Amino acid sequence: MTEQHGTDASPERLASALMEKGALSSDWLPAFKRAPRHMFVPDVIWPGTAGGNRQKRRIVRAQEPRAWWDAVYTDAPITTQWDDGTYTGADKDKIPTSSNSMPTMVFSMLDALSVHEGHRVLEIGTGTGWNAALLSHRVGPEDVVTVEVDEATAEDARKRLQEVGFVPLAVVGDGAAGFALEAPYDRVIATCSIGQVPYAWVQQTKPGGIIVAPWGPTYGGEAIVRLTVKSGGTASGKFIGSSAFMRLRDQRTERKHVREYLKGQPWPADGVKSTTMLSPDDVGDWHVMFAIGVQVAEAFPWMEAYKDGS
Repeated sequence: MTEQHGTDASPERLASALMEKGALSSDWLPAFKRAPRHMFVPDVIWPGTAGGNRQKRRIVRAQEPRAWWDAVYTDAPITTQWDDGTYTGADKDKIPTSSNSMPTMVFSMLDALSVHEGHRVLEIGTGTGWNAALLSHRVGPEDVVTVEVDEATAEDARKRLQEVGFVPLAVVGDGAAGFALEAPYDRVIATCSIGQVPYAWVQQTKPGGIIVAPWGPTYGGEAIVRLTVKSGGTASGKFIGSSAFMRLRDQRTERKHVREYLKGQPWPADGVKSTTMLSPDDVGDWHVMFAIGVQVAEAFPWMEAYKDGS
């Protein structure tokens, strides 16, 4: 179903653009048509930018229906929640905690999952429910289990899924634990980033099964990892492309201030002092940060503001 909004944005145009990019393959096109994105985007959103992690101003559908529609059928992520739902203001807030992912990323990850009819799929991070709907169309809702830690988000997603006729098993719980009651799975896909692969996902995946998830080191940067589970209870694979996802709640980290590490001692305490005129921001973009983070585990660039404004 295509609504009319006096705009060129439409499911058809987005599908064509995604197919031209090679993100949307012909075997996923029926799912795209059966579960249109606008059915899985809430009325209040903060549109993102393609290839970036900066949100634009808030759009309320009732006030700006055309702008809302244009945002939905643009190949860009859409933030749908801030600070685990505690923030309800008009502007942006500190931490985006739920979203409808960039369509290019959605279909690229689904393609990497190599899922087929008859596969049993575990999704970590229901979000708005769009990914679960696409998977439900592809393998059947009876073979999809989707886990969401936020109860309100899960309930909203469940309603959207029912509206389009899909009823996968939607679970409220900690995605880091997977969902053992319905294991084993042929495929596991995460729509939230991780710093380490929860071993429960490996345990709950059949030998030969595939896990697709966004992984990022502490320093910065992030990439999609595609792992194949082996019979010995291990999993290995390669990074297949860059990504930018919100962190799995179980693996969020609180950044300590430098003074907490120094424990009252003057800098550099018992460390070795070194200086450079090169800012971490000038070293390189996300792929460079990713390379540094992989090689220097747990390192993080701390920015300190001084009284003179520097």
